[in-house]
Amino acid sequence: MLNGILEFINSRKFHGEGYRKTHAWLRLNGLRTAPGRILRLMRENGLSALKRVGRRHGPKNHDGTIKTERINEMWGTDMTTTLTVKEGTASVFFAIDHCSLEIVGIHAAKRGTRFEALEPLRQGVIDHFGCFSADVATSLKLRHDHGSQFISNDYQKELRFLGIESSPSFVREPQGNGIAERFVRTLKENFLWVENFDTVEELRLALHKFKDYYNQHWMIGRHGYKTPAQVRATQAPPLPLAA
Repeated sequence: MLNGILEFINSRKFHGEGYRKTHAWLRLNGLRTAPGRILRLMRENGLSALKRVGRRHGPKNHDGTIKTERINEMWGTDMTTTLTVKEGTASVFFAIDHCSLEIVGIHAAKRGTRFEALEPLRQGVIDHFGCFSADVATSLKLRHDHGSQFISNDYQKELRFLGIESSPSFVREPQGNGIAERFVRTLKENFLWVENFDTVEELRLALHKFKDYYNQHWMIGRHGYKTPAQVRATQAPPLPLAA
């Protein structure tokens, strides 16, 4: 069984996947055992994912859930930064579906302006609503924080043009944008902190490759360890054909 666990860990490009995903992968590959045994073996052999010890939080303004049961009901967006070897700091923007955890758009730019922040959203709308036109995405809400890019007039104006409902999180409550915040950690641990890029353009192209790999291979516990692409395939209606 330990050999199976090591095979799973060595076959994955992701870091920090715990015993639940290991157990799910083993089951999919015909090795059946109890999750508790997997946990014990991983702990005994120093294979468990590290856990951060956080502080206790008080009452939350956002009690409830921001997870959705259907795709294209709510997307989350956020940004982070990284360093390139030759061009210094780069801004990374993305948008992620709150149901499937699929990266619907991702982008890197030298300057983190409101116009660059719109790029992942535009990618997602074209890919999943079929075109970029007025009121094409009226079923969608967009969760974002109060970053200057996301609350700017130009950004909000484009949301209204597309028919997307703006859904800002509470001020000083990052958990209200928790889907996107958690993905930032995944992106850093599995890509930004383990790869080097000379230029912003090299970073941008590599982000799109990571997006494709992540959507096809990341496993989601609440969906029975399906990948984002598999979740979308079970829910997405066919897009209308172009005239």
